[in-house]
Amino acid sequence: MNAAFDSSHFRHVLGHLPTSVVVVTGVSAQGEPTGVTIGSFASVSLDPPLVGFFQGTGSHTWPLIAQSGSFCVNVLAHSQEELCWRFAKESSDGGDRFDEIEYTLSPNGSPVLPGVLAWIDCSIESLTPAGDHFLVLGRVNDLHTTESHETAMVFFKGKVAGVTAH
Repeated sequence: MNAAFDSSHFRHVLGHLPTSVVVVTGVSAQGEPTGVTIGSFASVSLDPPLVGFFQGTGSHTWPLIAQSGSFCVNVLAHSQEELCWRFAKESSDGGDRFDEIEYTLSPNGSPVLPGVLAWIDCSIESLTPAGDHFLVLGRVNDLHTTESHETAMVFFKGKVAGVTAH
């Protein structure tokens, strides 16, 4: 990286771009539920149906999810700020993140968090190195949306906010 490049300025400027907020969940090889908050989720392709997100290479959680070959994207409502920050905390095991959460299972067996606006069940299509992150592409196997009238959660300037469709 260019020595004159200011990483904190880069982060500040890009913080002005609102991004989606999702929790990617899965099950470890030991059968434990795990998950991580992601602020870079996007629809990628309709044919085949692909979605993608960027995960930091230093994550302890992603390797636990990746072992199963599948994951579930949980689209958070603005009222779910506690879940956002709970799953944003990195630890060597994600098990405690699920304390007192009554989740269901997606068709591939990944946790679906209560009250989410939508969930997207995926198998891992590819994992591509991208600087200090991986680009994770997932093939959509199943998906569901709720009829909630809640606002969606977005990251903006380092904080969570809500956005509604008019």
